[in-house]
Amino acid sequence: MTQPSETGNVPVWRDLLESVVLAVVLAALLRMFIIQPFYIPSASMEPTLLINDRIIVNMLIYRFHPPQRGDVIVFRYPLDPSRDFIKRLVAFGGETVEVRNNNLIINGVRIVEPYLPHEVMADYGPFSVPQGSYFVMGDNRNNSDDSRDWGPLPKRNIIGKAFLIYWPPGRMRLIK
Repeated sequence: MTQPSETGNVPVWRDLLESVVLAVVLAALLRMFIIQPFYIPSASMEPTLLINDRIIVNMLIYRFHPPQRGDVIVFRYPLDPSRDFIKRLVAFGGETVEVRNNNLIINGVRIVEPYLPHEVMADYGPFSVPQGSYFVMGDNRNNSDDSRDWGPLPKRNIIGKAFLIYWPPGRMRLIK
């Protein structure tokens, strides 16, 4: 805080201005480097995320540990990096991805995905994910523009991990 002047205390407006400037600077730094809000415009992640949900993405987490299978991630769309997409990470570089008989299969092993709706999915693959890339899919597999359409996601395109729905208030929760 500032020290009082010789003629008396610092004016209240100056203390308030300093507090507001500090809050704005801290909020900007937080938003630029640590967390960022995003809006969900499509149904590709239903039922996990709904159209018009607002989420918070942790942009710092992958500096400390690598992404995990099942993480819901936000990334720059490989075909148009000016657009951000959100999908679930399902496979890593060096793995083989298939969809057979409504099941996701990685390296010949069926992956249990309890977050998916019960719907019939088209068969896909096998596809070998190149090193340094990931394979991502929407939870609404029949209504998702994902790695099955445009290929692997380069590691450098990842922005962060979605971890919280904050709007609407009735849906506020951590994203699993």
